[in-house]
Amino acid sequence: MILSYKNKDIVLRECKSFYSRFKGFMFCKDIDKALLFKKCNSIHTCFMINNIDIIMCDKDYKILYYYPNFKKWKFILPKKDVYLTIETPSNYFDICIGDKLEVRE
Repeated sequence: MILSYKNKDIVLRECKSFYSRFKGFMFCKDIDKALLFKKCNSIHTCFMINNIDIIMCDKDYKILYYYPNFKKWKFILPKKDVYLTIETPSNYFDICIGDKLEVRE
């Protein structure tokens, strides 16, 4: 899958299994893609090596919350109306709350 926003693309991988959802970007040195977590309205960055951007959206990929350059060992508690969470490399997109992301197969 490809995640697009304002004419900028990145490879998007959906984390479906328990292990992939649990691991996310933990212990990753080079982050060169984005991760999609469906039915996820909270997140942690324990055991992360790098800071990441966190984008939280509704079912239509409308951006509800954005946490740029989110630091290691931090938590985001459950957020209302959030259906999916996307992790990207730090400062990859210049996100505006209320915009929509595009996902292509």
